[in-house]
Amino acid sequence: MFRLFRSIRRRLIVRNRITDYTLYSLGEIVLVVIGILIALQINNWNDLRQERELELKYLGNIRVDLVRNIAEIDRFIDVRSSLIEDAGVIIGHLEGVPIADIHDFNQRCIHIYEWRRFSQINFTFEELISSGNLSLISSARIKSSLLKLESDYKANKAEEDHFRFDSEELLYKPMYDQIDLHPMLRDYMGETGVLVQEHFDVYRTDPRFKNGFLMVILECSKMNEQLEEMKGICEELITEIDAELG
Repeated sequence: MFRLFRSIRRRLIVRNRITDYTLYSLGEIVLVVIGILIALQINNWNDLRQERELELKYLGNIRVDLVRNIAEIDRFIDVRSSLIEDAGVIIGHLEGVPIADIHDFNQRCIHIYEWRRFSQINFTFEELISSGNLSLISSARIKSSLLKLESDYKANKAEEDHFRFDSEELLYKPMYDQIDLHPMLRDYMGETGVLVQEHFDVYRTDPRFKNGFLMVILECSKMNEQLEEMKGICEELITEIDAELG
């Protein structure tokens, strides 16, 4: 094609048709510009296609994280609900309900002392943030929900820190100072006949124990509310992502 253009250009110059040659030159420039624009548009389409493919890959991985996160949230809600139940039973005994089963009472106490921290499964979101690729997520709703989920997770971590502090001050310290843990642990591991009810008399005389178990009920209830809200966001995100992937 360029050879054809050169041939036409030579004929026009030979015939001294300046006006026609000028018009031809302008047309040639226009064609070149159009060709460049088409090439740029094709490159732009390719870039958009590649970005969309990468976005869908991220969304698929986020969905996997969300499903696993919901399962972890459910597990922790169950654990903390059982802590609330155990603390309620213990407080009932501290307020006068007779301890009919010293082994059960000990099991509930040890269970509450097993402090656990929730860890969110958000590997893909962290990768998006660290790589600066969060802008690849084109859906404003999905992006906003991911950021809200991260914000709620930080709030849950703050509540956990509060619970940890109260546990150390009201449960662990008085227990370490005033109780012989050896028979409690032996009973917890299945050994029988090593505990007597008098072993737990200090629970009634030191108000820190009762206050600590009350804090278990209050703070675990608060953390479960936060986890339920996070679970709702995860479920909404899965719906939004399914629409994008579909």
